[in-house]
Amino acid sequence: MKLQTQIPLKQQQPLIDYHSKVLLMGSCFVDNIGEQLTYFKFQSQSNPFGILFHPKAIERVITRIAEGTIFTDKDLFWHQERWQSLEVHSTYSDTDKERLLSVLNHKITEEHQRLKEVSHIVVTLGTAWGYKHLESKNIVANCHKLPQHYFEKQLSRVDQIQGNLQHIIEVVRAINPKVKLIFTASPVRHLKDGFIENQRSKAHLITAIHQCIETLNDPGITYFPSYEIVMDELRDYRFYREDMIHLTPTAIHYIWERFSFTWLSPTTIEVMEQVDKIQSGLSHKPFNPSSTQYLDFKEKLQQKIAYISKKYPHMQFE
Repeated sequence: MKLQTQIPLKQQQPLIDYHSKVLLMGSCFVDNIGEQLTYFKFQSQSNPFGILFHPKAIERVITRIAEGTIFTDKDLFWHQERWQSLEVHSTYSDTDKERLLSVLNHKITEEHQRLKEVSHIVVTLGTAWGYKHLESKNIVANCHKLPQHYFEKQLSRVDQIQGNLQHIIEVVRAINPKVKLIFTASPVRHLKDGFIENQRSKAHLITAIHQCIETLNDPGITYFPSYEIVMDELRDYRFYREDMIHLTPTAIHYIWERFSFTWLSPTTIEVMEQVDKIQSGLSHKPFNPSSTQYLDFKEKLQQKIAYISKKYPHMQFE
């Protein structure tokens, strides 16, 4: 008796290993995958300019990074006694304009170089509903609690989203022709838009991704079905948190396992197990920190760290 449907997945190429460099951009779901990659000490970076939900907002930031376009005074505004930008997450704000510009532009320089070197880019689209800033006519990354009448809420058409994705691919490939691009739709539901509206949004995102892939017919561009995995393999509310929107750690771990099967090289498994043991050891809280047993445990743990760090110099443990 079958009690669960399962989406057939196959391993992709090139697989991610400990020599790969991965950039993840998009919704909060991409941070969930990014946290797993960080925990296991892969060379990865997640949302350098904060969480971005809408395809146009993601396109604008990636284009700025790829072209090395710096932020200027015109990209900032003053609100609630802080300087902010409609292009990035609210975590980027400051009481000093020049200091904020310095932080943003240092990040642009840093990420521009990273984009040249990455082997894989994961882009997770969150919603097709965007907020158009009436003055600038742009879809914003974040409304920053500005008055609602500054914006017009609108649902992006499939062809508009497809255009966003194709431009992302174009600007990235201009400086990194061999990079693998992995698109996915976030399984996190945006119920504040409405139940039907959320489904319309996800439908637009998924259709646009597939139309983009089919139009370009490029083996370096692919789709990972994170949304479908939740809808078909985890169709139970116990996999959602109390808000019935975000996923539980169990659901995130399940998707991570499916992502690992699809994208992680089998050669990484042994190393991941070693990293996991070190991470568990570092989080261990001893009953008696000065005991001989614990001091011996610490010494052996440091030996493990030294061994794996010598083999993979990018690995840093706190």
